Formats: sequence, structure tokens, C-alpha cells
Amino acid sequence: MLLGSTGSIGTQALDVVAHNRDRFRVVALAAAGTRPALLAAQALEHEVEVVAIARASAAQDVQLALYAEAKRRGWSQGNARLPRLLTGPEAPVEVARLGCDVVCNGMDGAAGLRPTLAALEAGTSLALANKESLIIGGELVTAAARPGQIVPVDSEHSALAQALRGEDPADIRRLLITASGGPFRGRTRAELADVTPEQALAHPTWSMGPLVTVNSATLMNKGLEVIEAHLLFGIGFERIAVVVHPQSVVHSMVEYVDGSTIAQASPPDMRLPIAVGLAWPGRVPAAAAACDWTAPTAWEFAPLDDEAFPAVRLARRAGERAGTAPAVLNAANEVCVAAFLAGRLGFLAISDTVGAVLAEALAADGVVSSGEPAAPPLTVDSVLAADAWARERASTLVDRERRPA
Repeated sequence: MLLGSTGSIGTQALDVVAHNRDRFRVVALAAAGTRPALLAAQALEHEVEVVAIARASAAQDVQLALYAEAKRRGWSQGNARLPRLLTGPEAPVEVARLGCDVVCNGMDGAAGLRPTLAALEAGTSLALANKESLIIGGELVTAAARPGQIVPVDSEHSALAQALRGEDPADIRRLLITASGGPFRGRTRAELADVTPEQALAHPTWSMGPLVTVNSATLMNKGLEVIEAHLLFGIGFERIAVVVHPQSVVHSMVEYVDGSTIAQASPPDMRLPIAVGLAWPGRVPAAAAACDWTAPTAWEFAPLDDEAFPAVRLARRAGERAGTAPAVLNAANEVCVAAFLAGRLGFLAISDTVGAVLAEALAADGVVSSGEPAAPPLTVDSVLAADAWARERASTLVDRERRPA
């Protein structure tokens, strides 16, 4: 089952499936419905039984696209086996509850939280690319998951999971999450003042959606990954480091107490961690190309510049506070990135505004802090309320930023 099928992760996951039909079969798809022709083609190509459309207003467009795709394939009306449609905001949640072996959640943003919880509650193995659902859900998600039920699809966390497999947790010294450094690696804060959206979207090694690509430019993606690593592997924030590695071949490393470091290396291709997530604990032959060890090559590693890229520091602060603080961080960041892409906010103001929203929430006890003895238990409603508050507050600050002095 694939959630977010028309996005970057979804299309690559279906590519993995298409090359391994003897091993995988897709029983259901979920998508927003904004790309009806693509969704219809995916549904008929993989002969899925159910399609969930999060935007009810897109249902008719998808239905018409299914008929058009069936006609294009030369199917007569009697031979067209069209999937059952579920529509509305709860449709991805409904489909995530259906029985299958693996749910791959490649949805965008906070919308992935309820489907993640539904898949876990159904007892299904969860190949998780929607990092936001884990980050904002925190203890809600980890409490719902049995050991090993969540298999990370992020390349960094897939690398960590592979490097940790079979090792004694007591032997772990620290986790090292690698970062390409994005398109602005090596620039000072002053040199980032006039960055444009076009420059921020020109990632040197990965092809991703606009939100993730801008997050890579600000390094907010690494901050979110630090929180994700903490939640997935139970390692304290003080033992999770970010290391800049521009080649994006070493996807992350685990340093052990005896001085050994185990790294997972492969050319930058998301089909590999997707295949690992779908087949875990097995592997899919030829899922992606391997490193070419016959050609001379060099790998670089450098420390993170916290002054130019403060997003990781902000994420650590939110992660250590826990509760709804990560939801505030994530929501404010999504609003600020959208404003930047629309030309309404400067590049440096993304992290500055996110920091202001987070600081305001923490100072005003605007978050539910799960680490405090008297704090109420975290709930989906409290997470989504924090998400909504942060979006509104960030929007207000963005508007204020644009207003002339």
C-alpha cells in the first residue's frame, strides 16, 4: 500500500515495484488528487483495488481520468476493472487501516500523522518516508509502534538502521547524520542574504520536492532528521551529530565505543532506501546502482556551520523540549518555506521566523511538554492544535516582515 503515490517518493516506490512484480503487489494508493491523470495511470498499471483521494473535490477528476486511462489502454467498458474510490480528508486514514504487509507513507507534512497511526494500529509494517508524522507525533507514534514496526525510508535513517543491524545498543557511541550542505555550502550568513528561490531549489546532488529541497538549503532537513533519529533509535540528542559530506555517497554513520565507525555508502538514489523499506529485513537485487570502485574518487567531511545555518540548533531545542514543540517547529517552517518560494520572505528570514515562533511558544508555555511530570499526555488533537497555532503565528510574522518600516 502506497500513500502519497504521485509525489517524488511515491513515483520512485512504484518504479521499484514495477521492476520487482514477482515480489511486490500494490493493493491500494492514496494521493491528494491534484494529479488525476498520473494517479489514474498508476492505479490501472498496478491494478490496485482501492484509491484514496484526500481532496473530495478532486474525486470527479480522478474518476474521469480513470475512464480516459482505461480507454487509452484499449479496454472495453466491460473489461475495465476500475478501483474503488475513497474520498475526503479521512480517506488516506481509512486505506491505511486496510490489511496488507507494508504501508509506505510518502505523504507530505502533518497530513501523514493520522495515516501513520492507523497503519501502526493495524499492525502493519510501516515504511516511513513521511518524517513529519514521526517528528510531530513523537511519543504518540513511538508508543503505537511495536519494536521494528517502523522502517525508515529517509536515506540517512535507512543508512543508520542498516549500520545498527545486529549491534548491541550499549556499544553505540553516537550517530553521525551526513548532510550534503545543500547549494550554499561554505557560504557565510552574510553571503546568504540575497539568495533566491531558484538558487535554493538547485540542489547539487538530489532531486526532491520544493519543500524538502529548500529544507536542504537551510539545513532544516538535518534538524528534522536529528529529531527523527532520536525517536527511531532512542539515542540522546547529545549523541547525534551532523557532518557535512557534499558527495552524498555516505548516507550516515554509526560510531561505536571501540573507535569503529560503520558507514552505509551508495550513489544518491532514493530507490535504494525505498527498496530497503519495502523488503526489510531483506534486500531487493539491483534496486539501484552501486558505487563504482574502479574509478578514482574522494569523499569530504566537514563540521556544520551553526552560525550560517541555525536550523539544526533550533530543531535540537524543539526535540529536547519534546511534546508539541516539534510540531510548532515543523509547521512554522512549512509556512516560511512557502512564503520564501512565493517571494514573500527572505532566505535568512526562514530560520529567523521559525526561531521566533518556537521561542514564543516555549516562553508562553504554548507547547505540551511531555518531559514535564505535570504535563497532560500528548494527543493527536494537541499536536494538530499546536500545528495550527504555529502556522497562524508564522503567517502573521511573515506579513509583518513584509510590511515597510
